[in-house]
Amino acid sequence: MILIDAVGPLATVQDLGRPGWFGSGVGVAGAADRGSFRLANRLVGNPENFAAIEALLGGLTLRVDRHHTVAVTGAPAPATVDGTPVGPASVLELRAGQTLRLGLAGTGLRSYVAIRGGIDLAPVLGSRSRDTLSGIGPEPLRPGDRLPIGPAPDTLPIVDVAPVAAPTAAALEVRVVLGPRDDWFTDPAALFLGEWTVSADTDRVGARLDRRTGPPLARKASGELPTEGMALGSIQVPPSGQPVVFLADHPITGGYPVLAVVVSADIDAIAQARPGRIIRFRPDR
Repeated sequence: MILIDAVGPLATVQDLGRPGWFGSGVGVAGAADRGSFRLANRLVGNPENFAAIEALLGGLTLRVDRHHTVAVTGAPAPATVDGTPVGPASVLELRAGQTLRLGLAGTGLRSYVAIRGGIDLAPVLGSRSRDTLSGIGPEPLRPGDRLPIGPAPDTLPIVDVAPVAAPTAAALEVRVVLGPRDDWFTDPAALFLGEWTVSADTDRVGARLDRRTGPPLARKASGELPTEGMALGSIQVPPSGQPVVFLADHPITGGYPVLAVVVSADIDAIAQARPGRIIRFRPDR
């Protein structure tokens, strides 16, 4: 059992989501930065899909009631155990009564806290992830919450620390594939010209972008588009011309044209891009 003493702007329980429910109107959801989430679980010897905590911008404080093995990955929020600084992406052995505290992350958006054995809340449709758009899954964490931890797996942690590069605030290069509705735009390649910035209107559903430099995205088709399925990483362009990149909790359908789709390997970086981050799109070769 772990006790939540404080949360930052948002802390949720996540796993790798609930695939297979599109026909029932339920999206996959799951961790926004899947790579960091998987790494946190591997560090504590868990299978990659075990439920863990996703903390937006840090600010999370938790205590343990017995010995637990813990790891923190993702946005490098400064972490302490009973006030002693500990390294990112390292294996932490917390004794009964000890407190893990995450400060404010200087770069990136989302940190992940994995506990050996995983968070053992009741799954909903086969997943313990919180879908913030549909409201499915465990409620966002609040101070005073007590989270049960499952039995430790047979596998053991094999490293003490993972040598990961810390996220930076440098301009982000993102690879995309044009389509399926690029023919609705006068010049689809305008997406690759100039730069974009992540607006303040970004969450687990999507990252809305503002034009920083370069031409606007102009439509040549003004008709209505029948509602169609939306994939993770879709770059949907509403009438304002300011695109939104769909992230983990995106709607499963939409009626605005999708100009392009971010390649899967680059979606985690978009999920860690905080407001003001500069983005350049490049065609995937």
